[in-house]
Amino acid sequence: MNPISVDNVVSTYRFYAPLYDRLFGAVLEPGRRALTEAVNVIKPSSILEVGVGTGLTLARYPASASVVGIDISDEMLNIARDRAAKMPERSIHLAAMNAEAMDFPDGSFDCVAIPYVLSVTPHPERLVAEIRRVCRKGGTILIVNHFSGSRFWWFMERAVHKLAARIGFRSSFCFDEQILKYDWKIESVKKVNLFGLSRLVTIRNT
Repeated sequence: MNPISVDNVVSTYRFYAPLYDRLFGAVLEPGRRALTEAVNVIKPSSILEVGVGTGLTLARYPASASVVGIDISDEMLNIARDRAAKMPERSIHLAAMNAEAMDFPDGSFDCVAIPYVLSVTPHPERLVAEIRRVCRKGGTILIVNHFSGSRFWWFMERAVHKLAARIGFRSSFCFDEQILKYDWKIESVKKVNLFGLSRLVTIRNT
């Protein structure tokens, strides 16, 4: 797996921040919509979004839920804070935090949502350990991410494989190695986005 450092992520998303909604808003929207629809079905009291970015999902979470969003990029969070300020009736708290070492106590959230973050974080296994820790036992973990294997995207994956640190994500990211190897309960897997580029994985935190 090609290395990505925290500094890579911070510098990459400092660049992306003012452009992110235009570059990735529409193309990744089906995955975000599928994720928030799944959250609305389970109606959790508390939600953690890891990698909240510019806050594109915030308005779609249940209005009754307490929502915490974290991100490592201050520049992305500043845009999310502007969005949250337009929803003063909602319980939304945003914080700069490294998701591989979160400050929250064990079992703090009913639901943890991770949109397009797993292949961006420097150490995916550390992120997984942390989201399992802060999600209550029996709670729901929702992951939307690109995974390798689509024949349509094979050439693109190979073309950008060595550029992971520069573009801010790993194009080569195996579902078996990153999802199936853990002892959690996978409840569903749904293809989302153009040509099934990404998958929404619903997990019970056993």
